[in-house]
Amino acid sequence: MNNRVISIAIILSAGLMLSACSSSPEDKDIALANQGPNALYDKAKQNMETGNFNAAAQTLSALDSRYPFGPLSHQVQLDLIYSYYKIRDTDQALANIDRFLRLNPNHSDVDYAQYMRGLVNMDAGRNVFQDFVGIDRADRDPSKAREAFDDFRRLIEKYPDSKYAADAQKRMLFIKDRLARYELAIASYYMKRQAYVAAANRGKYVLENYPDSPHLQQALEIMVECYEQLDLHELKSNALKTLRLNFPDSSYVS
Repeated sequence: MNNRVISIAIILSAGLMLSACSSSPEDKDIALANQGPNALYDKAKQNMETGNFNAAAQTLSALDSRYPFGPLSHQVQLDLIYSYYKIRDTDQALANIDRFLRLNPNHSDVDYAQYMRGLVNMDAGRNVFQDFVGIDRADRDPSKAREAFDDFRRLIEKYPDSKYAADAQKRMLFIKDRLARYELAIASYYMKRQAYVAAANRGKYVLENYPDSPHLQQALEIMVECYEQLDLHELKSNALKTLRLNFPDSSYVS
């Protein structure tokens, strides 16, 4: 074999090696897609099992787009919802949940979708960094917490026998505590600025809407203090009676 033939063989071999090494993730995805929906779904499940929910969401989204009416479509949509929840993509999670609820009102997992809606909204109302370092920001925007509360309430009302109902009930209690603390944080803010009417109304709101809250004593004490400052003696007397009846050890009870 002459040197020219050897050189050509080496060049061809090197070219094949470079071609194999240069295959991009996109090329692999195309090859996988050509294998059909089952291969795509297996890949997504593997990513979910290893905690790679970003990759799982991408694969499931592609699968949902390419095979919207296949035998795996409903499970793909539910797994996609969960994957978006895990990566905290609130908008995509809620959009997919609402689509599933709208198109599949009688599906056997519709209670799960409603439960996930509550989880997504509840998680959206958290601040991961503040929770990690132990900062209690009761005064942060509670709108998502309220949405989550309504989501869990709908689940319990529509599907009282759902396996998710008990956990939803526990989460509603937690959210009630969160919402009550928000109202009292705002009430304290108003009191510092001598806006006693606004502060008293916040305390009254807790009393009327969260009567089983562990913060009821503080709400009543705020009302007593504000009515005192406003010379509203009858309202103060009524609040004080309720406080004395339920919390006789309060410093406001003489």
